[in-house]
Amino acid sequence: MIAILLAAGYATRLYPLTKHMPKSLLPLGKRLIIDYIMDSVDAIPGVTKVALITNSKFYPHFSKWADDQDREGKAPIVVLDDGTSDDTNKRGAIGDIIYTIDTLGIDDDVCILAGDNIFTYSITNMYDYFRKKNAPTLIAINVPEVEQRRKLAVAVIDEDGRVTDMAEKPQDPKSEWGIYATYFYGKDILPLFKEYIAEGNSPDAPGNFPSWLYKKMPVYAFKGDGSCIDIGTLENYEKTCKEYEE
Repeated sequence: MIAILLAAGYATRLYPLTKHMPKSLLPLGKRLIIDYIMDSVDAIPGVTKVALITNSKFYPHFSKWADDQDREGKAPIVVLDDGTSDDTNKRGAIGDIIYTIDTLGIDDDVCILAGDNIFTYSITNMYDYFRKKNAPTLIAINVPEVEQRRKLAVAVIDEDGRVTDMAEKPQDPKSEWGIYATYFYGKDILPLFKEYIAEGNSPDAPGNFPSWLYKKMPVYAFKGDGSCIDIGTLENYEKTCKEYEE
């Protein structure tokens, strides 16, 4: 299995903190945001490589970070530059996924994660669920607040865990299950990313792909027992820092 970390965004809402530093490398407590994510990545059974996809602006930052890691006994980290320089020419999350698959010639199952989301749900339990279902698997978190759900992908899930409806950032959410950016896909799914783009769909938010995919084949959602924090604003970052310092 290959883990793909999406870290090519510019986090303009966090300026000036992220004007010269990627969000994933900001401190959180005594560690960096990405360090918490790597804890989960390293817990996934059978990961042979970690591919971190970023942009030209932040490629040197992530390369230095990767070089400084002690990866003895763990999957090596490969940092990729997607060749973009700002929001005007970015590839989008799905475009970056395709770039990573093509550049590394990936022909393996993948776990795709946002490189800036802090989460407490068990990724190993999600992995076990993925293996049990042998189908594309998403993480679902119960989100009671309607306004928050409008910022997420939202799924309707049947008793067997299958996604029966899904939409990215719906104005009228049909359930309380928010879908966050942690996905498991079998290697047979990888060619479908290009099919998705070829049909003229958006290359941006990664939740757009499973919103399209569930209409073509069974897609399942693992109901996580934890939370997920998308540190998107200065206020949210400062609040989260205080929580982690405590």
